Amino acid sequence: MKALITGGRGGLGVAFAAALPHAEIVSLDIADGFDVGDPGAWRLLEGEFDAAFLNAGITTVESDVTLLTDEQYVRAIRANVDGVVLGTRELAARLMPRGGSIVATASLAGLTATPMDPIYALTKHAVVGFVRSVAPQLATRGIRINALCPGFTDTPIVRQEVRGLIDVPLMEPSFVAEAALQALNDDESGRAWVVQPNRVVPFRFPNLPGPR
Repeated sequence: MKALITGGRGGLGVAFAAALPHAEIVSLDIADGFDVGDPGAWRLLEGEFDAAFLNAGITTVESDVTLLTDEQYVRAIRANVDGVVLGTRELAARLMPRGGSIVATASLAGLTATPMDPIYALTKHAVVGFVRSVAPQLATRGIRINALCPGFTDTPIVRQEVRGLIDVPLMEPSFVAEAALQALNDDESGRAWVVQPNRVVPFRFPNLPGPR
């Protein structure tokens, strides 16, 4: 297996790689100069992949939308949304010619309100919506895609001041990585996998109300 991991230097990216000890890993990270929000960077990427973890992401560290800077907003959109969309486009178009499986890291913030960082919530809702919507067309190319929606995990993205407000135990990155493998090997596509302490389940979306 050859696997692509974005955000590969982060806590979850490292854990994803460790969970695939026999795979050939291509790890991409902004620390190494790869900007997932740059279409040109994706076009220069070469090779064929069986699996991909579109995992790069950041928070804005801003709860008050009136104080949100242009830079904070654009950086979050580029990393959290563009990184998933552009990565999926290139994988489907040329980097997964024999099919494969994609896991996009979303968050519980993509399934519920997150007042402590509304823009982060916006981006993760976008990831979940994109995954659910793009899954049928990827299936025609033999590619599955699922979203991973972990709760609070013991990684640097969870700031120290936030940790004091959390009333549930932080999950180990290795546990989330095992959940990511479950999503990667899921026979179904377009699902959102909720990852909570000692619990990994696909989220059951309610049906939309019909006309009266």
